[in-house]
Amino acid sequence: MNDFLLFAVVPYLAISCFLLVTIQRYRQRASSYSTLSSQFLENKRHFWGSVPFHYGLMAVLAFHFVGVVFPKAVLSWNSAPLRLYILEISGLALALLSLVGLLNLISRRLSSKKIRKVTTVGDLVVYLLLTVQIVSGIYVAVYSNWGSSWFASNASPWLWSLARLDPQVQYMAAMPLAVKIHVINAFLLIGFFPFTRLVHVLVVPNHYLWRRTQVVLWNYDRTKVRSGK
Repeated sequence: MNDFLLFAVVPYLAISCFLLVTIQRYRQRASSYSTLSSQFLENKRHFWGSVPFHYGLMAVLAFHFVGVVFPKAVLSWNSAPLRLYILEISGLALALLSLVGLLNLISRRLSSKKIRKVTTVGDLVVYLLLTVQIVSGIYVAVYSNWGSSWFASNASPWLWSLARLDPQVQYMAAMPLAVKIHVINAFLLIGFFPFTRLVHVLVVPNHYLWRRTQVVLWNYDRTKVRSGK
């Protein structure tokens, strides 16, 4: 597929969709800005899926953010082999952590009858996009060595060129196929984002990760429910 279409058109379409639909959804259906959590249906497997997925993913995104905003600092850090190894191994470990969490969440959703009933097509699409994103990122980390360096030297200037409305496609055109899949899938995820329950991360303050453990109280007679009375 044409590199100009992939790296100069698709990003703007995805970002435009994200902004327009997000604003429209909030104005018309502000109450839908929720996780629609299924934690009250099943909590144990939810914990072992949600916690590693969120913390691993947030750390990986933080690494990407630093690479975009401070590319020279990343390249300077990577100039020492030991520091480069530490950064690469840390990023890979965090990506694997988020993948383990995501697989637990997918398994939980598919294996529980209660949770399957509240699962939408949008949920399945999000899981697919997230799986492709994390797996492709791990593949790139393993088979395209020193990803943090080429991210700082190629992806960062390309992203800044998008921000200047002057896309410099040549930075990404020379990248391996796996890298291109990882990047384009990220923008597909951004474009699909406002149609899903992921919009809850936009609600401020978002205290999900540091709030106290949620306690659910069941106010009914379980014996009557189980007997069908």
